[in-house]
Amino acid sequence: MPNKLLRYEFVKEETYIEYVSEWEFSKDRIVPFAARRENQSFDQVMKRWQYDETDEVIKTGFVPSTLYFMVDETGRILGAIHLRHVINERLRLNGGHIGYGVRASERKKGYATEMLSLLLTELKGKYDKVMITCDDVNIASAKTIEKNGGILEDKVVFEGELTRRYWIHLEDK
Repeated sequence: MPNKLLRYEFVKEETYIEYVSEWEFSKDRIVPFAARRENQSFDQVMKRWQYDETDEVIKTGFVPSTLYFMVDETGRILGAIHLRHVINERLRLNGGHIGYGVRASERKKGYATEMLSLLLTELKGKYDKVMITCDDVNIASAKTIEKNGGILEDKVVFEGELTRRYWIHLEDK
């Protein structure tokens, strides 16, 4: 059975806790940021993810978004991918529509490329194109985006760092 994407509400508590604990133990910055738990219970995290899908988040400076997890055939979470339904000016500079991350123990196995491909397939017919950004020095992420049809628009300075901005046209998928 191949890997698949699950919306957050279909992820089991024990698999999420095991996933996020690996990030926390490694002291890595959790990517995507939406996957963090910040000392909240699983129920509180679920409520936050439900809230994130609403227009109410606009009042707090965010945009409506949905979090997905890529799981293997056993249900183990390999990574997470975050879809922002719309992008504001800040996200145009850094962030775009999609952010993703793979847990440390599963990196360099092609999961980021696969996860992005799965989401883009889901988005075809719903979006014409999506923007994805990455730090200019993050060559692995740039390759992931390019393997999925990303076309480099430009590089911009955001908060003192050079950011690559890509567009992926979904009619090409």
